[in-house]
Amino acid sequence: MNLPDDPDEPRSGLLAKVEQGDNSPPLSVSELAGALKRTIENAFGQVRVRGEISGFKRHGSGHCYFTLKDEDACIDAVIWRGSAGALAFAPEDGAEVIATGKLTTYAGRSKYQIVIERMELAGEGALLALLDKRRKALAAEGLFDAERKRALPFLPRVIGVVTSPTGAVIRDILHRLEDRCPAHVIIWPVPVQGEGAAAKVAAAIRGFASFEPRPDLLIVARGGGSIEDLWAFNEEEVVRAAAESPIPLISAVGHETDTTLIDLAADRRAPTPTAAAEMAVPVRAELIAMLGDLAHRSSHCLARRAAQYRERYELVTCRWPEPAALFAPAAQRADELGDRLPRALAGRAGSARAELNAVAPRLRIEALYDRVRALREKLESEWRLAQMSHPDRPLKRGFVRVTDRSGRTVARVADAKAAGALTLHFGDGAADATIDSAAAVARPARVERKPPGPYIKPQPGLFDAPEE
Repeated sequence: MNLPDDPDEPRSGLLAKVEQGDNSPPLSVSELAGALKRTIENAFGQVRVRGEISGFKRHGSGHCYFTLKDEDACIDAVIWRGSAGALAFAPEDGAEVIATGKLTTYAGRSKYQIVIERMELAGEGALLALLDKRRKALAAEGLFDAERKRALPFLPRVIGVVTSPTGAVIRDILHRLEDRCPAHVIIWPVPVQGEGAAAKVAAAIRGFASFEPRPDLLIVARGGGSIEDLWAFNEEEVVRAAAESPIPLISAVGHETDTTLIDLAADRRAPTPTAAAEMAVPVRAELIAMLGDLAHRSSHCLARRAAQYRERYELVTCRWPEPAALFAPAAQRADELGDRLPRALAGRAGSARAELNAVAPRLRIEALYDRVRALREKLESEWRLAQMSHPDRPLKRGFVRVTDRSGRTVARVADAKAAGALTLHFGDGAADATIDSAAAVARPARVERKPPGPYIKPQPGLFDAPEE
């Protein structure tokens, strides 16, 4: 059963109605968000909040976003890029901090947040807790392992120093190096505390790896101070740069009682900057004295060794027999062999002669004669060919060879006229002649041929068989 509506109760209808006398018109969402923003910012213009960082994230734009929390509540926080670069430490999850800023709202997500302008660690206890947490995390990665430590060079020629360019630290290091053993020192000036110090120290350590001339040893130094003053050397980027340095590194940060994370990552920790200079180089005077002592000891050892060898040589040689006694058996043996050698040769020659006589009948004398005959015929043929090719052979048949007085053959009339005086070569000798240019004619004169002379039989050769 439907009951009648109460006339005093407001009713929600299909359309919004403005009642008579209503002085609160509806606000837009943006108007309400803006009113809330103004109210919160006016009521909380400047606040300081203590809490633990959670969910820290650094955006690519440089802005930082995270949450501040305690046991019962949390609030979103943001640090704009300009303020983030001015922080004296690198925020990370778990760090307890005191943040100073103002509250505001973010209408896009209907939430309020604190815009932090300055942030510090909440006391030395929080600082030590953060330091211990970071130390454990880096140790778990093996950055502090003893196996990573390298031996320092004995006598570095170039030493790189990362420190402040002013103050007593750099003067103490330079004076100590000059007193002990001067070396070429390259100083990379950096701020050793405050804003941006950690980034510049890490950049200097990495920069020396590609520097020319490249140092043989690095020293990172700073004077003493509170844990806050030394905090730049506890930053993760500095520790990683020291652990990854290809150059052996000495950490000399603070006094003997001060310990920073770079001390654990370095190859050697020095209690003071002066002690770091003493670790870096030996004492030159001590080196010179040591070299002199070694030279004296070496000379003394050589003299003693030479004396020992001389004594041993004399002991051995005094036991040797006389040379005549050593070589007498060999000389006697040589004499015996000399006496036996002629008899042995004669016997061997007789044996060879007997063996030759035994095989001589079996030799083919005919084959030898055939070979000699063939060689003789070949020699005779070549001899006849040589005789026929001799230039004076035609002279025996009535020909004449004409030359000038220098012995050059004349074969043309023009050459004969030019020569004037000629020599005529006959078969039985030569006669001089001159040219009568008036009686000379272009064609040769008719020469009456004589009958050929008797045939001259060639003389027998060396290998000719006697005629039967």
